[in-house]
Amino acid sequence: MNKQSTSTLIIAALLVIIAALSRVLLYPDNFSPVIGMAIFAGAIIKDKRLAFALPLFAMFLSDVIFEVSGIADGFWGWGQLVGYCILALITVIAFSMKKINVFSVAGYSIGSSLLFFFLSNSAFFVFDNPIYHTYTQDLSGYIATLVGGLPFLKTGIVADLVYSTVLFGTYFLVQRFAFSKKAVA
Repeated sequence: MNKQSTSTLIIAALLVIIAALSRVLLYPDNFSPVIGMAIFAGAIIKDKRLAFALPLFAMFLSDVIFEVSGIADGFWGWGQLVGYCILALITVIAFSMKKINVFSVAGYSIGSSLLFFFLSNSAFFVFDNPIYHTYTQDLSGYIATLVGGLPFLKTGIVADLVYSTVLFGTYFLVQRFAFSKKAVA
């Protein structure tokens, strides 16, 4: 890697880690950077292994902080493992973002929010609901699971749009001003 691409990678990694720490700081408001991190890493980081590793590591780091600090349960069940898999899936989907602009970032963000909502609530219904007995194990229970998740979807869409905007916006501003030929000269 040349110096600029190494610097670019460092900036991207720092942004993801800072976003992960904000997950802990903004708990319990559920204003989470997770989806924004996955979209950003998938779209920006060219090394596919690092694109997966950074958001997964950041999520794991914040889960460890939750567990060690006692703020919340950092590790709580199968549904959480599914959440990590969904995060990886969103990273894969973000690999397809060819043109990075406001509309594509917003579209990927909202689409990823909806995907996360359906998959994570379905995972809760299949894996965790039989343990916690929150809803009945039938179609009406599944629908109740989705309805119960709607307040999280509203917050999730807003958080995903905000974090996607902050991550992509900061990245491109730093790229434009810190690494422009005028700034170097």
